[in-house]
Amino acid sequence: MIKHMILRIFINSAALWFTDVLFSGIWFESTGALLAAAIVFGLLNTFIKPFLLLFTLPINVLTLGLFTFVINALILEMTDWFVSSFHLAGFGTALLAAVVISFVSVLLQWILEDG
Repeated sequence: MIKHMILRIFINSAALWFTDVLFSGIWFESTGALLAAAIVFGLLNTFIKPFLLLFTLPINVLTLGLFTFVINALILEMTDWFVSSFHLAGFGTALLAAVVISFVSVLLQWILEDG
């Protein structure tokens, strides 16, 4: 269980770092801020995202699951709100970043948990 939590924090950190490198609208004041954002992002994904997905189920079904990226962007915005040393330029940046973070997270999870 601890190993899985550490792996999730690593994957979140790597995905957030890659997104920081890719977009100028996302930045961290320090490595500690990156780690704090990864932990908060993971906690929000674990505890808040399931409720958001449940409440938005009809629109998610209508959009064939694409609304999930909007939910992920909202989670990223919440992370920005909770972690003062993590900065996000706006919702458009959050939406694009959510797509990249989702892709990178799935890819890293596939690579690391498969091996």
